[in-house]
Amino acid sequence: MLVPLAGAVALAVLLGVAAFVIFNRDHDCSGGKLPLRVTASADIQPALNKIAGTYNKALHSIDSRCVEVTVAKEATARTAGGLAAGKVNADLWVADSSLVVARLRAEPAAAAAIPEPGASIATTPVVLAAAKSSAAKLSGSLQPSWSGMIAASNVANPDGPVKKVRVLALDPQKNSAGMAALLAAAGLAKKSGQDKALVGALKELSTQLVADPGSLLASLTVKSGNRVPVGVTSEQAIYLYNTKKPETPVVPLYPAEGTLSLDYPVLVLTKDAGVQKAAAAFQKELALDWAQKVLRDQGFRSPDGKAGDSLSKDKGFDPKAPQALPAPDAKTVASMGQTWSRLNLGTRMLTLLDVSGTMALPVPGTNMTRMQAISKIATEGLGLFPADAEIGVWAFSTFLDGTKDWKEAVSVGPLSETVNGVTRKDLLARQLATIQAKATGDTGLNDTLKAAYADMTENYAGDKINTILILTDGAGNDDPNGGTSDAQILKFLKDKYDPKRPVSILLIAFGPDAPKGKKQMDALAQATGGEAYIAKNVLQVRDFFLQGMQRRLCAPKCDG
Repeated sequence: MLVPLAGAVALAVLLGVAAFVIFNRDHDCSGGKLPLRVTASADIQPALNKIAGTYNKALHSIDSRCVEVTVAKEATARTAGGLAAGKVNADLWVADSSLVVARLRAEPAAAAAIPEPGASIATTPVVLAAAKSSAAKLSGSLQPSWSGMIAASNVANPDGPVKKVRVLALDPQKNSAGMAALLAAAGLAKKSGQDKALVGALKELSTQLVADPGSLLASLTVKSGNRVPVGVTSEQAIYLYNTKKPETPVVPLYPAEGTLSLDYPVLVLTKDAGVQKAAAAFQKELALDWAQKVLRDQGFRSPDGKAGDSLSKDKGFDPKAPQALPAPDAKTVASMGQTWSRLNLGTRMLTLLDVSGTMALPVPGTNMTRMQAISKIATEGLGLFPADAEIGVWAFSTFLDGTKDWKEAVSVGPLSETVNGVTRKDLLARQLATIQAKATGDTGLNDTLKAAYADMTENYAGDKINTILILTDGAGNDDPNGGTSDAQILKFLKDKYDPKRPVSILLIAFGPDAPKGKKQMDALAQATGGEAYIAKNVLQVRDFFLQGMQRRLCAPKCDG
């Protein structure tokens, strides 16, 4: 009996020794610690920090050193900027979106320094959001969709849903959810031929930016007159906001067409071979069930869209993943960034307002004169510009100021600036409401345009889009003194135009005589990379101003 017993004891000792050796091999910290510095976006950093704490306690060993993971919080845009400049103090980066990485890798100067991203560790769809108490009020004015968001944000359609809804946005240059929302909306707008509406929406959204998701969601619970505030953010941001038990919770509104998601790819940045092993080991750990559960418990979804108990229906969420829109490529992402930047360049614009005698003639079918109609057009158009836009008005006819054919009505400057006790915006409104046609005046357009173009060129603002807007009932130059001829003004504009410092002409004509001068209108505008339009009714001016804004995207090469 002793022989089998001795054999069993020996086997147990051998197994124990083997287990001891294996345990110590996997948890051998004799060589000290092996630091692994992880940088992650603010939304996912708390969950990763929790995973890292558990991981560190398990004493994972690489080459006799125990891996010690630390997770720092940094905005993805900031990390991306640091990477592009070669200044990032991290071994592993968890970006919040592949869109950012793709755009970064598309830059020739940065591509070599940016590694190929690894697999996604989590996802969260980008959605619309509203206060739970207000969501029911939206049914008649806004259907949860990207097309609905465009309609509710279109500054050029003040009679549409924008009367009842105020859309808040995250800066797409600083926040990936903000960029994803614009890309989703733009892609669908392009398919449906709503490019002009998209420009109007982008222009409005640029004035409704909120610093971060938390501030945006808090703003949704604040009443805004009769307009219901709606925001765009990630599903996880809504979950996180509601965990703080606000007085008014927020609910997600899933876009009907589908959406894009933040997908949290992992990039190994370190060049150290040992740290690379540690990064690869930690990356594998993030894919394990226990780590994925930590992420789902924090309001994220798994890479396949699976939701945890945190995104239950009773909490206002849809556990089923929304339909995924096709992911845009790097070129599309970069193009949207450029579009946003150019649309939101400041404005410096001098408006030339025709006050010649024919402007006193009535507009058939209305109770307005041409002067009143043009003034209304100007008021409609100028209302599309933000408070920091620099705008002024010259009236023109003949002999308005001594022998000059033009007279300054309002100097060019910020709409918010005070002039003689009132804001320039209010002063412009007063001038446009009261300006009268000169009964005996002719149309000294060419001399006026020559002086205006010289002035705008001399006072060119490099950080703004510089434009001369001409509002007239025709493009003729009826000047009894002769003055500058049609051929001379065209030569002057072509000689003066500088594509590196472009001042473009936007010409809008209204009235029965306008079509007769269309050829000259086009010539004047095209000499400076601008555009000429004939308005058949006052409401058309909204489209014309949007088309003018669209030209910002291609200037100064809009016509090849």
